[in-house]
Amino acid sequence: MPIPRPRPAAPARHGAAAVEFAIVAPIFFLLVMGSLEFARLNVIRHTADQAAYEAARHAMVPGATAAEARSKANSLMRIVGARGTTVTINPTPITPDVKEITVSVDVPMNQNGWITPKFTSTTTIRGTSRLRTERPEK
Repeated sequence: MPIPRPRPAAPARHGAAAVEFAIVAPIFFLLVMGSLEFARLNVIRHTADQAAYEAARHAMVPGATAAEARSKANSLMRIVGARGTTVTINPTPITPDVKEITVSVDVPMNQNGWITPKFTSTTTIRGTSRLRTERPEK
């Protein structure tokens, strides 16, 4: 029966995990931060579309004013914490003979970036909705 020989000792790997982490961590965190930033951009984009639609729905009924529609859009954009939002309603005086209302919501990303605004600072997100009014035909 052969005599078991002791195995040679493995080379020392003290600190290998720390070095590997130091190499991989910046790339990993960059991907995580970029994912969060673009998720935020997507949330603002969907909310701008929804705010434009809700404001147009509010303005299309008889008796509604442009100020009420603007207030509706701004209140929806405040829910997601969007700053610097501009709401444009065309035509501004909503008269009884208006046939169509267009609402645009512009959100500048230079005021709304969380983590990496360098990549999205020149972007303005626009949500637009155009609806026919509910006015009785004369």
